[in-house]
Amino acid sequence: MRLTEERIVPDNMDPMNGMLLEHIARYHFAIYYCRGTVLDIASGAGYGTQLIAKTCKDKVTQVIGADLSQEAITYARGRYHHPLAYFRQGDALDDSFMDSLGQFDTILSFETIEHVPDDRLFLEQLMKRLKPGGTLILSTPFGRGRGQPSNDPFHVHQLTPGEFRNLFSPYPGTEFYYQRGVLIEPPRENMYHPIGIALYTKTSGR
Repeated sequence: MRLTEERIVPDNMDPMNGMLLEHIARYHFAIYYCRGTVLDIASGAGYGTQLIAKTCKDKVTQVIGADLSQEAITYARGRYHHPLAYFRQGDALDDSFMDSLGQFDTILSFETIEHVPDDRLFLEQLMKRLKPGGTLILSTPFGRGRGQPSNDPFHVHQLTPGEFRNLFSPYPGTEFYYQRGVLIEPPRENMYHPIGIALYTKTSGR
């Protein structure tokens, strides 16, 4: 089966495809931080949800992959099985759907925020579902900035590195990493990275 939207579908790709390896690298980066209940928002084909459930089975209790596309959820349920992995269809900006998922110790949001018109509202939705002491890991490609056209027809817009950092200004203590290919590292002077990753641990006061 082929998914018709912008999706990473490992079964349809060369295992050495650079974009596939970049996506897998982000999930491997997240392995160290995943614990308890995990939400993989915009889980797409579902390979990452299964990867986390399988690799972190001794420290997670469940991993929910949620996606707007019913086609993607149907594919994920048929292809990526694991006793700790569950797949749900719904809109991340829909309060009732998000409330139905519950609260999480870990939330993963990889390459999602560029698809929604209101990135601030999207982030607020995730923060509301993050338990005190929980960890959010969010990534996005950089571009021309909020409200500016993107070269990718599936992206509403792509934040600049400055806008990405400012997005997390209400959440002190956020750490930032940057990705180039499969390399994920802290900021480096005079080094361009096309993708940003934010790592935030929620304090009891927020």
